Amino acid sequence: MVLPLVDEHNPKCYLCHEGFENLEKLREHQNLKHKEFFESHENEMNREPAPGDVTVF
Repeated sequence: MVLPLVDEHNPKCYLCHEGFENLEKLREHQNLKHKEFFESHENEMNREPAPGDVTVF
């Protein structure tokens, strides 16, 4: 699906691809419509290096 260039600055839900005016409306949408998805994947979001990542000092 290709969106017109005027919509590229608006945030978009990556689950249902619906566009919103600002981030607050996107957060409200995700909390209401996709609450089950985020609750089920809550524990899977770990922030650690992937295997093979190299640390640069």
